[in-house]
Amino acid sequence: MRIARSTLIGAAVAMALFGRDETLYAQQAQAQAQAPAQTPAQASSTAPSAAPVELQEVVVSGLRYSLQAALTIKRDSVQNVEVIKADDIGKLPDKNVADAVQRLPGVNTASAAGGEGGFDENDRVAIRGTSPSLTQTTINGHAVASGDWFILDQYSLVGRSVSYTLLPSEIVGSVVVHKTQSADMTEGGVAGDVDIQTRHPLDMKHGVTAEAFVGGEYGSLAAKASPQANGMLAWKNDDSTFGALGQVFYEERKLRRDGQEFLGYSPINTATNPDPAIVAAFPEANGALMPNEIGSALFEQTRKREGGLVDFQIKPNDQLTLDLNGFYSDLKADNQNRNYMLFLINQIANDRVPSSMTVQNGTVVAAQWPAGTPNAIVYDQIMRPGAEASTWYTDLTGKYEASDHLTMSGQFGYTAGLGNTPQQPAQESCQNGAFGYKMNGLTAPADVNYADSGAPTGVGNCWGWTDVTKATDSEVYGQLDALLKLDNDPFRSVKFGVRYAEHKHEVTFPINGNCCNNWAVPPVYTGETYPSNFGSGLGGGLLTNIWQYSQSAIETWVSQQVKTGPNRFYWPGESNVHEKDLAGYAMANVGGDGWSGNFGVRVVSTHVTSIVNQGGGTNPIVGSDWGPYTPTPFTNTYLDVLPSANLKFDLNKETVLRFSAAQTMARPDYSALGGAVNTTDLNWTGNGGNPNLKPIKAATYDTSLEWYFAPQSLLAVSLFYMDFSSYVDFTTGPMQLYNDHYGVVGTYQISSPFNTTAENKGFELSYQQPLGAGFGIQANYTHANGATADDTPMVGNSTNTYNAIGYWENKLLSVRLAYTYRSQFLVGLDRSYAEYMDSLGSLDASVNVNLTQNVSLSLDGLNLTDQISKYYGENTSQPRAFYDNGRVYYAGIHVKF
Repeated sequence: MRIARSTLIGAAVAMALFGRDETLYAQQAQAQAQAPAQTPAQASSTAPSAAPVELQEVVVSGLRYSLQAALTIKRDSVQNVEVIKADDIGKLPDKNVADAVQRLPGVNTASAAGGEGGFDENDRVAIRGTSPSLTQTTINGHAVASGDWFILDQYSLVGRSVSYTLLPSEIVGSVVVHKTQSADMTEGGVAGDVDIQTRHPLDMKHGVTAEAFVGGEYGSLAAKASPQANGMLAWKNDDSTFGALGQVFYEERKLRRDGQEFLGYSPINTATNPDPAIVAAFPEANGALMPNEIGSALFEQTRKREGGLVDFQIKPNDQLTLDLNGFYSDLKADNQNRNYMLFLINQIANDRVPSSMTVQNGTVVAAQWPAGTPNAIVYDQIMRPGAEASTWYTDLTGKYEASDHLTMSGQFGYTAGLGNTPQQPAQESCQNGAFGYKMNGLTAPADVNYADSGAPTGVGNCWGWTDVTKATDSEVYGQLDALLKLDNDPFRSVKFGVRYAEHKHEVTFPINGNCCNNWAVPPVYTGETYPSNFGSGLGGGLLTNIWQYSQSAIETWVSQQVKTGPNRFYWPGESNVHEKDLAGYAMANVGGDGWSGNFGVRVVSTHVTSIVNQGGGTNPIVGSDWGPYTPTPFTNTYLDVLPSANLKFDLNKETVLRFSAAQTMARPDYSALGGAVNTTDLNWTGNGGNPNLKPIKAATYDTSLEWYFAPQSLLAVSLFYMDFSSYVDFTTGPMQLYNDHYGVVGTYQISSPFNTTAENKGFELSYQQPLGAGFGIQANYTHANGATADDTPMVGNSTNTYNAIGYWENKLLSVRLAYTYRSQFLVGLDRSYAEYMDSLGSLDASVNVNLTQNVSLSLDGLNLTDQISKYYGENTSQPRAFYDNGRVYYAGIHVKF
């Protein structure tokens, strides 16, 4: 990526990199003058601590330039922020923005939105041990709609977080993570805000700037290379009054994930499902939890991400600037998911006594059934051709300096996202026989035994289905701001403005097709099996020699056998949320000798209408197999007053002290407000919504001490506290619903959200420094302790997160190793039971070789130690999943001029 550069002067470079402290501040002033134009909301969040300094041009290029430029923005900001510059992303093995920001202090990432399990690319971003839904993501200061490719994320677990798999790092000029709030920032991020700032043509140093990348990706498990390419062309006229920029990107990836999955746990011998024979043989099993299924899960996917960005800027005079910016990203995500499972819940439901059983801490950790056991195996083979996610926006930003004292700015735009599953052909087989298991906690996958996994011996059909779902997300927004400069001391300026947004999120579920149990004719088997090395990286005793149908055989069988008529309209899974948000704010920017700050208040009105399909009614809609229903509107209006204050003190040239306090808010997840009920028929569980949920609110406090003790160097500590007066947690209760699998009405255990209170507190430590001779180090640690009023953990709360990065760079070569660690955290509820992800550390590396001033080669590696992602239930003796995503490598050539 092209970085603002100037003439190479060897002595000046040496001073800039390793010279006296005064050089640091000269560099900061120069970097600030060259920084990209800010959005209206960001303009007041940063204030220079000193007047610009005139000096001759000096080169500080490559990685060290990006580190210095990022520190300059952080130091000059009134608020507590973290920053990544574009060249920094280019020097890391980061293919999307989430992969890059995970290395910042206070930032957590997850590789999945919900129930799909973890993958090898980060997908969600959170701040300071909170849920990703409490972190707002913006692009150039405005909202960005999003979509998800996985079907459960489309209709079952729909949050407000953005899917970062749609946001390639190539679009980035810089990323600013706000960990504190000001009145002029758009509400929605209780924990903070991630603002992705794209590049603009008038910020380019040269009249014509061109960049291109051609390369490929290789995954060690998929063992297939895939092409990747992107390019950018920017132009501006000689007077820098008009410019245009265009970017395109295409990235293809072949994914494979080997896993062992435990699809929830169910109790033995309940009132609704008695098991007298099992309890008679094993009294210790009464009330104990047993896995529903234990499966060998093979997931394969082809991802194709393509799109682009355009930007037109006009600045006819010094007073007026207009910027028209547009972005589109589409992710094609065809995938196949196979899971060959011990059908344990079927043995509980039918009270089939095992020949042996071991119970520990209320969990059946081992059991064996004899030969001839019916339905010993249940085998799901699911295809999702055409699975897709996309996002796009168009945005117009304007700034007009009406006088020396008054500046007007505005932003108007529209953004939309899509998650689409046009079909989900799936076939479920059953096999009989002797089988058993022995769990090993989280040490290793469970030891599983079944003799006939290599071929469809005696196979029968247990079930078959297909689903069609679509989730659409959109927002139209408009904002007007005014900044009035004052001659009074300490009042430097006042800023005020209004914002209106109308947001719609709709989920449609026109087809939930099924077929009857025990069809006589299965799909045609053509001799295919799992890959010969399946599970080789997981260890343990999971089943690996497994037969499988071809995708075409399953699609053909489903088209012939599965019912998909209008009566298969699944109204319980649909939702419709419509929000109208109006906000106004006033803020004063203050300052004096060695200090600066702001204080103000933001007032927000939220009007939300949820259309919830409820069973029955006086004049219901009929014709669905799930019974009659009535679309019922729920309307609520909330008014939130959000005061905030930020203070920054320059204790000396090297040391900065900050204080911040704010009332923040976020709106509940769409799936929580939508009220839809989604069930798992086999174990009579599900999750539902609550259209009367109130917004999430917290009083947040932050203080930090930062020591900029040398160029490109920082030692900092931050303390934070979040007092949630309103938080969303989940509870479980009974509900009578129709069970499509068993064909009867029965009692489900449904988890649903409710408002409660919570608190989250902790601290951050951050250190970075060049060590000389081209070497340098970056390290940070975050401790967060969050819990609800019922002393249950908050979703996303990792107690410990740390990063350690070492680098070496000269004119020809740069090398960087980055290790990221995150301790265990609550992912959420799955099948009405808590699901946690275990601690995980990952080592990534990047090597860049500068062949010429304009041509370089890059080689990047992710998850070099091939870490296994582990998930568990209420405790570590209840594993939920083991996943191996393998190592991923990227290589390519970069050209710029």
